[in-house]
Amino acid sequence: MTPTIPLPEMPAAETLAQMLPYFAQLEPVLDTLPDVVFFVKDGEARYAMINRTLASRCGCKDKRMLLGKTAEQVFPSRFGRAYLEQDRAIIESGTSMIDELELHLYPGREQGWCLTSKVPLRNAAGSIVGVAGISRDLKANAKTHPAYMRLAEVVQYIQDNYVQPLNLTQLAEMAGMSVAQLERYFHKVFHLTPRQVLLKTRLDAATALLVTQEKVTDVAALCGYTDHSAFTRQFKATVGVTPTEYRMLLGGHSR
Repeated sequence: MTPTIPLPEMPAAETLAQMLPYFAQLEPVLDTLPDVVFFVKDGEARYAMINRTLASRCGCKDKRMLLGKTAEQVFPSRFGRAYLEQDRAIIESGTSMIDELELHLYPGREQGWCLTSKVPLRNAAGSIVGVAGISRDLKANAKTHPAYMRLAEVVQYIQDNYVQPLNLTQLAEMAGMSVAQLERYFHKVFHLTPRQVLLKTRLDAATALLVTQEKVTDVAALCGYTDHSAFTRQFKATVGVTPTEYRMLLGGHSR
């Protein structure tokens, strides 16, 4: 039987400050995770606790430099504003966000794909006093699952044909699986659905094309979108800014 590590119970608390000592007990472990960003924010969406990975990706050597700040004050303005709106929506509605595919832009214009989850933190009375979340970098290797190589071939096919609509039946046949197996194994190995892989591939292509002088409408078509407005909506939902705003952030042409 695999041994488990007993975690302390979350005590009944009235304020976020009373909860933080519980999270602090996990801080040494959270600081060792180079591919996971962890954070706790207060009711105003200000950082109350972060791990070392988040600090380093924001260009800070000392984690304390981020405490008391919102995402809008930490990340590039247009991205930070979108993250702040996301935090406030969770705090106001009490709705969790689980495994949302996001493209982050870090200092030095370094891009990083991750799956982000955020949950509201409630006190003993049930009132929301903050939000906690993680962002996991996306990566997998051949040791992840026995069917990895077959799944990798499907991913390669999606990447080579991202302009085409997704055909799950065709992809399942290619992998020698049922559609249900394909989706289950995809999530287990890549932490993404086939549809999310297609979205990631299209937006990877779009972010590269937006650096060029291609018109935004042409970029949409080249990335498999027949509807320019649908491309803009999906780009903003995933990246946090519109294609035009993204181009301006990178110093590209506005067209």
